[in-house]
Amino acid sequence: MRTARTRRFLMCPPAHYRITYSINPWMDPSKPVDPALALFQWEDLRERYRGLGHTVEVLDALPGLPDMVFAANGATVIDGRVLGARFANPERAAEAPAHLAWFRARGYAEIREPEHVNEGEGDFVVTSSWILAGQGFRSSPLGHDEAQEFFRRPVISLELTDPRFYHLDTALAVLDDTADEVMYYPGAFSPGSRAVLERLFPQALLATEEDAVAFGLNAVSDGANVLLPRAATGLLAPLRARGFTPVPLDMSELHKAGGSVKCCSLELRD
Repeated sequence: MRTARTRRFLMCPPAHYRITYSINPWMDPSKPVDPALALFQWEDLRERYRGLGHTVEVLDALPGLPDMVFAANGATVIDGRVLGARFANPERAAEAPAHLAWFRARGYAEIREPEHVNEGEGDFVVTSSWILAGQGFRSSPLGHDEAQEFFRRPVISLELTDPRFYHLDTALAVLDDTADEVMYYPGAFSPGSRAVLERLFPQALLATEEDAVAFGLNAVSDGANVLLPRAATGLLAPLRARGFTPVPLDMSELHKAGGSVKCCSLELRD
């Protein structure tokens, strides 16, 4: 039997979501976004969380920041400590202070503005034992060291080598953060990092390339329910076999900018 743990998330509506530039292989400004459909899909995700008993806080979207809908990139919150983001691309730089202003306004006491590049939970994935940290395309290894000192938890760096999986949360998801149970796509990682993952997570669920490019690993689990894109059909039966309940969602408009369920969801680990 799987037991869900109640979560609290910060989300930002796609009020200004457009693709006006390209900073990852998924983004093509020549392909239009349907704003109404994007909002419908975002609202569906928000209501699914609430229907499962989770709390959703909302960060107001700001004009000129079309990627702000991907709230997971704006910070990392562990044990009530907030490590802000420092984006690699100037197009997203103004998102970082907007996130920190939200946390300051709500009385978070331990907030750090980072010295080194990190893109929040895009590249920091939290298990019960470690913080897994992606590098290779966005976040800096120096940012990993900074996170370890700030959160006082061991950080394990993993090298991403396929530009389609530019953030760790597109290539790996935590299924049970009380038991260090994960799923990931091996082809996204360097040989050394694959060996590390095999040693740390010998019972991991391994995704196929087909499910990985369908953003199936950009998923959120509460320990029992796994919210993931509905196009990642190959993950449904393996998840059920392990006792999880898949919750498929249509996030197709968000996929156009390289994000999905997890990218839209910053977990507030207070």
